[in-house]
Amino acid sequence: MSQPRKSVFITLALVLMLAAVLSACSKSDTASPDTSASSGNSGSKENIKLRMTVWGSPEEVAPYKKAIQNFEAKHTNVKVELQHIAADYDTKLTTMVAGNDVPDIAMMESGTIAFPMAEQGKFYNLQEFLDTDADISPDTLVPNITYSLEPGNVIGIGPGPESFGLFYNEDIFKEAGVEPPPSNVADAWTWDEFVEVAKKLTVDMNGKTAADPDFDPAKIKQYGANISTWWGVYSNFIYSNGGDFISADGKTFGLNQPEAVEALQKISDLMNVHHVSPSPVQSKNIPATNVALQTKKVAMTVDGQWASAGLAQSKFNFNVGVMPVMKEPVTTVVCGMFSIFKSTKHPQETWELLKALLDPEASIDMLTAGTWMPSPKDWYTDPALLAKWTENLDARPSGYKEAIVDVILTKGHQTPTGYVKNFNNIMDLVNPALDKVWLGQQTAQEAMDSIAAKAQAQIKGRRDIKE
Repeated sequence: MSQPRKSVFITLALVLMLAAVLSACSKSDTASPDTSASSGNSGSKENIKLRMTVWGSPEEVAPYKKAIQNFEAKHTNVKVELQHIAADYDTKLTTMVAGNDVPDIAMMESGTIAFPMAEQGKFYNLQEFLDTDADISPDTLVPNITYSLEPGNVIGIGPGPESFGLFYNEDIFKEAGVEPPPSNVADAWTWDEFVEVAKKLTVDMNGKTAADPDFDPAKIKQYGANISTWWGVYSNFIYSNGGDFISADGKTFGLNQPEAVEALQKISDLMNVHHVSPSPVQSKNIPATNVALQTKKVAMTVDGQWASAGLAQSKFNFNVGVMPVMKEPVTTVVCGMFSIFKSTKHPQETWELLKALLDPEASIDMLTAGTWMPSPKDWYTDPALLAKWTENLDARPSGYKEAIVDVILTKGHQTPTGYVKNFNNIMDLVNPALDKVWLGQQTAQEAMDSIAAKAQAQIKGRRDIKE
């Protein structure tokens, strides 16, 4: 073979090789499967199995099942096993984790095992996903529903925020000729105004009100108000009065400080001085919020917005207003969270599942029933989305949008379980001491001072400040 002919063959071979390479690149660019977890095209991606654990009633679990169906329809190579732990959730999940039988994603509670597990390094830092995800960020969520081990280390995101309001029986107010609680936060009652209304609506067996000098506090037929002695309820008033469970720098026990003490004392005075709210002993004869308001055992009560579901089912004229204000309007925001375990082999797919679990469309039945609220902020600010879960519904009375929706967006405060380290051990000291306050046996100052030294020894700092 001559050299020129050999050169032609070599040239032809190079051209064919180049064409093959270009063809392969073209196919790779246009026909290869999308390897990103957010794509709905499964292509040749591996089959993946994820496992998640949740608690809750069957009605609460149903939205998770729907969210999983939606997720699997989009991510056809991923299957999700839902493990519903109906009882002893924390104990069973802890045992599973200790035995290396760890789910990919789990429902967690900030007041129990979530932070102890986070401190053991069990969870992904979700900030890493939030920083790069095009669909979701802290700004797209309702405030106060992300939980952090420390600033920048997000361990969980709440699938549905909850806040508090002042629920009441409209007929009681009409019959008494008393103006009902305002729904607009700008018009909220002061604490003193609230007390005076509660007096007018507290009635003894002889028909005398607590505003009457002949009123008999030993024979109350109807209480004007019911303020629970659960920290979730009274935290609203501690925050409203400028107090906190712990100092701003995280170094000092806060419940014996003037702002917190004043709020606690005022709640005690409702029971023991004004006799307009049942004490813990009297509360044993008071039914749940929906029944108490329906049967006129109570005229108004501070409760979580989840009370709307039971109230709607009770079929009577109820409504909701903003809570009374001590210094500033505030509502405590409480919710569970979803956390992703570091042991998952599929973090991106699990993140996509978490996003699906936050989608209100999957939980629309629980939203319209009044049990839940959505997590995405646009479901509060977009009129069309807001209407889906607040308009023409028995569970969403006329005051709901202003008293609940507007307030959670603008006046929310994270639950103390989300930022007070060692919260449960602190409250193990606080709760027995407060029992004496609720029963009128000690002042709030005396009770909180009596345990201040022991409580101080349990102070470990705050999660919302960098140490």
